Amino acid sequence: MKKSAGAKTLIFPNPVLMIGSYDQDGKPNLMNAAWGGICCSEPPCVTVSLRKARHSYAGIIEHKAFTVGIASEETIAEADYVGIVSGRDVDKFAVSGLTPVKSDLVDAPYAAEFPVVLECRLLHTLEIGIHTQFIGEIIDVKADGEVFGDDGLLDINKIKPLVYDSSHKGYHGVGPLLGKAFSIGKKVSA
Repeated sequence: MKKSAGAKTLIFPNPVLMIGSYDQDGKPNLMNAAWGGICCSEPPCVTVSLRKARHSYAGIIEHKAFTVGIASEETIAEADYVGIVSGRDVDKFAVSGLTPVKSDLVDAPYAAEFPVVLECRLLHTLEIGIHTQFIGEIIDVKADGEVFGDDGLLDINKIKPLVYDSSHKGYHGVGPLLGKAFSIGKKVSA
C-alpha cells in the first residue's frame, strides 16, 4: 500500500534550468529554476515558473525574452551558485566566472559554458498562486559541437545534464539508456 507524502512539489526528476535574462538596467542575469519543462510541440515551447519577487521576473516581462541553459555535471557549482544569490546584490556572471553571451535572436543573454541553450521569445504568462508561469516559444536551440552524437542529434550522455531531487534538495546526473522509447513498450501484450 502506498503511503501519503502530502500535497508537495514533488516530481522526479526536475530539470536544472539556467534562466538567462537582462534586468531592467540591461545587466545580464542568470537564475537556477527547477519548475519548468517542455510544454508544447508546435510551436516548440518551454515553460518556467518564477515568483514575482525574483530579480529575473521584471526583466523577462520587460524584454519579452529569456534563455534556458542546460546545466551540466561540469557546471554544477556555477549552476547552484546562481540559485543561491540574487542578481540584485551581485553580478552572477562576474562572480561565477561564467561568460555572458548576447543572443542574436532574442533580447536575453546566456552563459557560454552551458552545453545547450534554448533561445525563447515570451509568448504567454499565467498567474498560478505565488508563481507566474512564463511560456517561451523556442526560437532556436544552440549546442556545443561536442555534445552531438554520430547521428547528428544531441546526445544526453555527452551533455551530462543535471537533474534536481526536490525531495532531498540534491543534484544528480543521468544514467545509462534503459530502453528505446516507442519501442520497448511493444513487449507488453494487449
